[in-house]
Amino acid sequence: MQAITFLGAEYAYLAMIPLIYWCIDEKKGLRLGIAVLFSAWLNLSLKDAWKQPRPYDIDPTVGLAHDKTPFGLPSGHSQNSVVFWGIVGPWFRAPHGILAAILLPLLIGFTRLYLGVHFPTDILAGWILGALVLGVYYAFGALIEALLAGANRQVKLLLLAAIVFIMNGLYPSDVSIGGVFLGMGVGYLLMTEKFPFSASRAADGTSAPIAARAARLVIGLLGAALLYFGLKLLFPGTGTPSYSLFRFIRYGVVGFWVAAVAPWLFLRLKLAGSR
Repeated sequence: MQAITFLGAEYAYLAMIPLIYWCIDEKKGLRLGIAVLFSAWLNLSLKDAWKQPRPYDIDPTVGLAHDKTPFGLPSGHSQNSVVFWGIVGPWFRAPHGILAAILLPLLIGFTRLYLGVHFPTDILAGWILGALVLGVYYAFGALIEALLAGANRQVKLLLLAAIVFIMNGLYPSDVSIGGVFLGMGVGYLLMTEKFPFSASRAADGTSAPIAARAARLVIGLLGAALLYFGLKLLFPGTGTPSYSLFRFIRYGVVGFWVAAVAPWLFLRLKLAGSR
């Protein structure tokens, strides 16, 4: 149950989204990252607003696991798994991809009940919200992307800053998602303009071999981990007046590494080609 529930956890997405961005398709990775980040932000905002206790808060004997967020409604694992696998599933050959997009969120939701970290209503609310986010992604994603494609760099940066400002303003309790969103957005704009990286190509323009893609993943994740944990040690800790600011910066740096610095390094090391 713990292994299955991990497929819907934050750390699983922190590994799988960079894997797609660095090693498979950078555009798909960015779209997926934005959708999951928005879903996670919406989920945490609603949890903080509704403040629904978890089952083990009422009866500790049912808690086979505990979650780092104090509130349970809606279930983040259920919601984000619908969004993630609802986007990734259709990339695979039918019917396997469609089955994964349906079965994995169902299994992940069940594990949350089994482990005693959510009520059935939490799971149901997560599935519904995930389906709404997924619907917006498929209904308006291409249109939004087409509109942004015609905008200049200054407009894109202003829009990005405005979105992050709204995210942090509506949910000031945790600015990490806004930080990652800003870092990835600025990094992607820089990458596409200065050193257009292709996740699918080798340095000679052919299809990148598995070994090169695996090397990218190892180097990229090591760099992200060093920044994530290294800056955490250097920056002020929880409870200090500047904690939120430095947390925002730390996550922004990690997002910028994923979107821009790591791809630039892959190009320099001849592990990837340009598009």
